[in-house]
Amino acid sequence: MLNNVRVVLSHTTHPGNIGAAARAMKTMGLRRLYLINPRHFPDPQADTMAAGADDVLRDAVVCNSIDEALQGVVFTVAMTARLRDISIEVKTPREAMPLLLQQAATQPVALLFGTEMSGLTNEEMGRAQVLVNIPADPDFSSLNIAASVQVIAYELNVAAQNYLPSVPESQPAPHEQVERFFEHMEKTLFAIGFLTTQNPARLMQRLRRLYARARLEQEEINILRGILSVATEYNERLRARYQKEHREEHRNVSEH
Repeated sequence: MLNNVRVVLSHTTHPGNIGAAARAMKTMGLRRLYLINPRHFPDPQADTMAAGADDVLRDAVVCNSIDEALQGVVFTVAMTARLRDISIEVKTPREAMPLLLQQAATQPVALLFGTEMSGLTNEEMGRAQVLVNIPADPDFSSLNIAASVQVIAYELNVAAQNYLPSVPESQPAPHEQVERFFEHMEKTLFAIGFLTTQNPARLMQRLRRLYARARLEQEEINILRGILSVATEYNERLRARYQKEHREEHRNVSEH
């Protein structure tokens, strides 16, 4: 089950943090480390801080984008030290880890951590289904990334020890299929005039978080994309009819 859990570190700047995170993972039975554009890796500092978790570093997958790191993943939990103005579902680690395990029993899942200085971007946050905030002193709530990995890995390990196997209520669609749906939706909303150039990213972010709560299944995505396709075709027919009527009206005026 834990073999289906990916720990994804985005744009890590200090190689020592990668090594320390790898060590934190291995102590709790996690092995699958994904790195999105790390500034320095491989690096001797990472090896030193791994302190015996060299195999986790050796098998780490380096990716060029978050979509590459989350390919095949059906459920992503993102970490943040601060709450966003547009928030997806927010849980504590103890609340979120059983949900992650339920999906990890049969399919790949991910724990997503942001860069040391600024955390995850809004775009990265939009790829998650659940947001996790580690309870800490509000006057000093910023945890080192390796410390965050250790806390989450511990909570996951505790949840795994108490986990009772069950059949998931649904089979969520993989990350790449969900992303194709959002690309299709954005293109369609522009075509029908619902989206304009005035801050479309913010609206799409809201829509992403709305659908994140739904845990879309593959069949549901197929239905939604079918609706989008019909909406696009209908819009094109209306536009063609309008253009035809406009040409005929213009011709009649010219004849008189």
